[in-house]
Amino acid sequence: MAKDKRVFLCSACGAAHAKWQGQCDACQAWNTLDGPSVIRHASEAAPTRWSSLAPTSAPQVLSEVSARDLPRWSMGMDEFDRVLGGGLVPGGVVLLGGDPGIGKSTLLLQALAELANRPIQDALVYVSGEESADQLALRARRLGLSEQALERIHVLAETQLSRIFEALQSLKPRVVVIDSIQTLFSDELGSAPGSVSQVRETAAQLTRWAKDSGQGLFIIGHVTKEGALAGPRVLEHMVDAVLYFEGDAQASYRVVRAVKNRFGTVNELGVFAMTERGLKPVSNPSALFLSQASLSGTGEPGRLVPGACVLVTQEGSRPLLVEVQALVDTAKVSHPRRLCVGLDAQRLSMLLAVLHRHAGVACFDQDVYLNVVGGVRIQETASDLALLVAVVSSLRNQALPRGLVVFGELGLAGEVRPSPRGQERLREASRLGFHAALVPEANAPKKPIEGLEIWPVRSLADALDRLFSQE
Repeated sequence: MAKDKRVFLCSACGAAHAKWQGQCDACQAWNTLDGPSVIRHASEAAPTRWSSLAPTSAPQVLSEVSARDLPRWSMGMDEFDRVLGGGLVPGGVVLLGGDPGIGKSTLLLQALAELANRPIQDALVYVSGEESADQLALRARRLGLSEQALERIHVLAETQLSRIFEALQSLKPRVVVIDSIQTLFSDELGSAPGSVSQVRETAAQLTRWAKDSGQGLFIIGHVTKEGALAGPRVLEHMVDAVLYFEGDAQASYRVVRAVKNRFGTVNELGVFAMTERGLKPVSNPSALFLSQASLSGTGEPGRLVPGACVLVTQEGSRPLLVEVQALVDTAKVSHPRRLCVGLDAQRLSMLLAVLHRHAGVACFDQDVYLNVVGGVRIQETASDLALLVAVVSSLRNQALPRGLVVFGELGLAGEVRPSPRGQERLREASRLGFHAALVPEANAPKKPIEGLEIWPVRSLADALDRLFSQE
């Protein structure tokens, strides 16, 4: 019988080496080899460690496979269900990442509590590798969870994967939360918890369990200083959905964004407010991201200061109104600064070149600063026109008309291109009481929208003439 093989695994990329060495041959990283790790013979390891993540079956003709809608389990929080695509799919695996202290554990503990308050008989399990059971109990009581939730949620403070599977086998829960994947370890590997090999192995076995049992699984993952999920990239490929918890830990709101979802819309957004009793869904996030200057005391649009513009962006299936602010000042150095918060700085440089070439507005001797109120990130190109309108407003020290919203993509030739779902954006602006909309000509509605005046434009020059022409 073949003997077990001992190898040294790289903690950066997971490559195996027959002996220890200072530099990994695969990723060229130094001092990253851990071990030795024991790799069992292939005949023993294949049925357990390297089996398929999903249940296997005989080959079938695609036309003979019955397509059925998968039922979804509502998590009891509308904003969370929106990000998940309508709820959690049985057997679905969701990876949630975010900065330390942002509220990942709080959100999932509240989600389990909402499920526990429903008339279901299955158990709910919270596996914590970072906190003790006493600490979780203190948090649950601080959040004001109901007595029924406290009695139905099972807490397991464990990091060894085999013991976790023993508990899951006996409880047979409906939903399991793993907090966090970087703290778990498998006895089959000799590397430390949090290493690439351990994260990949434990995540694969947990995903296989969820697919075989048909139960829901939430995995909390750490993030690096760059904001990406820590661990191997294959971790994001294994799971069904990847969610990022964004926002400032000192602010009173949080944003959950879906960057991958096999059962829903990508880039869907859920907004929560952090209170003394935990996270509360925000039903009207547009009002949250608009400053007090853009909304008057009665909730109606107010007059903006120079350099501010209200943008209608699209986050997943939801139109969202945010305020973009620009500050243009004379540069004191030979290389003017271009600083963006919540926007793409590289795209700003390109848009400033379009502004100079096709509208005759030069900013080569000006510092340009852009900020999105509330800290939300804007990634779509429909924000182009609003960004340059805010820049010109600040440069000329001239405020925009009262109750105006702007959206549209700009091409390198200075043309204003249409944006997707333009009608939904306009209806959202009308619902919030805005009176005028500067939009691409192709997005102009065929039927008038009550209370909203449409200003269609074809080019950047037309847009600036409409807003900043001398009266």
